[in-house]
Amino acid sequence: MRWMRRIAVGAAGLYTVVVLLLYTFQRDLMYRPDSIKRVPPSYYDMLADVQEVELKTPDGLRVFAWYAAAPEGRPTVLVFHGNGGSLRSQRYRLKYFKDANMGVMILGYRGYAGSDGAPSEEGLYTDARTAVAWLNEHGVADNRIALYGESLGTGIATKMATEREFAAVVLESPYTSTVDVAEQSFWFIPVHWLMADQYNSLARIADVHEPLLIMHGGADQVIPQKLGRKLFDAANEPKESFWPERAAHNTIFDLGGFTAAADFIERHVK
Repeated sequence: MRWMRRIAVGAAGLYTVVVLLLYTFQRDLMYRPDSIKRVPPSYYDMLADVQEVELKTPDGLRVFAWYAAAPEGRPTVLVFHGNGGSLRSQRYRLKYFKDANMGVMILGYRGYAGSDGAPSEEGLYTDARTAVAWLNEHGVADNRIALYGESLGTGIATKMATEREFAAVVLESPYTSTVDVAEQSFWFIPVHWLMADQYNSLARIADVHEPLLIMHGGADQVIPQKLGRKLFDAANEPKESFWPERAAHNTIFDLGGFTAAADFIERHVK
């Protein structure tokens, strides 16, 4: 019995250490900024006429974005990228929408792409509000803006859509909450109690009244498609969906996602 007690005590101690480490470093696991801190869009020939924008957040941070202005009367797509994304990793997405004769802003979050600070849920919401305010100040009204969230960015797009009335919302590979995603890998941890940044889109989706498009691949091994479908089922009309079964987490945009998104935006931003 003594050796069994020792094993139990040792296992409990090890479990406690693991939980404490995961709790302490949870944001390091959740947010994965690009190791290349800052590259201007002009570094890429295909983005020669795209400008780098320096945004100043209400809490005094510099946050960078890449921006291509919309031609007269055309919509602007405001893109919130995923947890491992960056401005440079989004350059093809920017070019695709720009080539479709749309304006585009790719927001680089605090702690990403050379921007100041460190990422957090509330911090990223502040960055997003700052980007919207900058667009408004430069003549782009909310009813000309389509919010586009990818992966982690879907939670930001959903939150922004509850605060103001935009023209349309596109969610690529969304989740119900980041807790539901984390529980897949950390099922042995009380994630709901310990996770600081939960991005609870399911609790907010009822307050989203813009036309909504949800796209999610059936081969997504990062965020299961069932979470996107659950979010879609809870969403208000008007809503549309695109469920390519062979698309993975990072391939849906190239496997019909761009075409679906561009068509949706064209129809809803007149």
